[in-house]
Amino acid sequence: MKVVLASSRGFCFGVEDAIEIAEMAVDSRGQGKVVALGPVIHNKQVVSRLEEAGLDQSGDLETIDPSRAMLIRSHGAGPETFERAKARGLDVVDATCVLVKRAQNVVKQLHERGYHVVMIGDPNHPEVKGVIGYAPNVTVIDEDTDLDIALPYRERLGIVAQTTHSPAHVAKMIEKILLRPFREVKIVNTLCLEVTRRQEAAISLAKDVEVMFVLGGLHSANTREMARMCRESGCDTHHIETWEQFDPSMVKSKALAGVTAGASTPEWVINDFVQHLERI
Repeated sequence: MKVVLASSRGFCFGVEDAIEIAEMAVDSRGQGKVVALGPVIHNKQVVSRLEEAGLDQSGDLETIDPSRAMLIRSHGAGPETFERAKARGLDVVDATCVLVKRAQNVVKQLHERGYHVVMIGDPNHPEVKGVIGYAPNVTVIDEDTDLDIALPYRERLGIVAQTTHSPAHVAKMIEKILLRPFREVKIVNTLCLEVTRRQEAAISLAKDVEVMFVLGGLHSANTREMARMCRESGCDTHHIETWEQFDPSMVKSKALAGVTAGASTPEWVINDFVQHLERI
């Protein structure tokens, strides 16, 4: 089978930085001495490797022993998390993606300037939960129906978005907001350019192949979004984590496959999948 890789795929710099920070923290403090507040990134294979290296990723802030360091994962955390950690005397290692950190600062600044902050994103995503902590009463919307239920009438709105969302989805939601009678709407682009490039490359490739494989964690927001976009382009698309989840029926009667990967997917997972697929 012929396999074509997307021109932009896999690890983004935020993920690479978070993994490096976690590894350095374990190396300098010792195995079992660093506790992360949940998985550092949304990828089971990377999570397993970090745990094998000695990182505990199942920590609860209130139960972490002060002799151990607390690591903030790439998705970030709200200011109350840092305050509680300081009150408990914990050594904090911050692996928050710089673009998530920027979104946090933007939300804080918009509130201080008198805007009611609206975030376009998944309310259950850890990044969103952390970002909205930097201003009181932030409204989170992600679907058209949220506009009637959640969006309050305000004269001045400040709008940001989850960094991993697609520009098309964010633009659609902003268009709906602009149709409403708000006196002022300020939009700050907090989207991750690296994720956008991967989305564009995936859609472009999906138009030229018979089947697309999007590799990455099933809980990874940016990977799920990329798979959805490939399907919407009209290509038969499969979102799987590794070669172990592949089924021969996925490529039945097909000769040309495209492969891409989410921003949390390591290159070794991609290479392993491609090598197996090319043998078919």
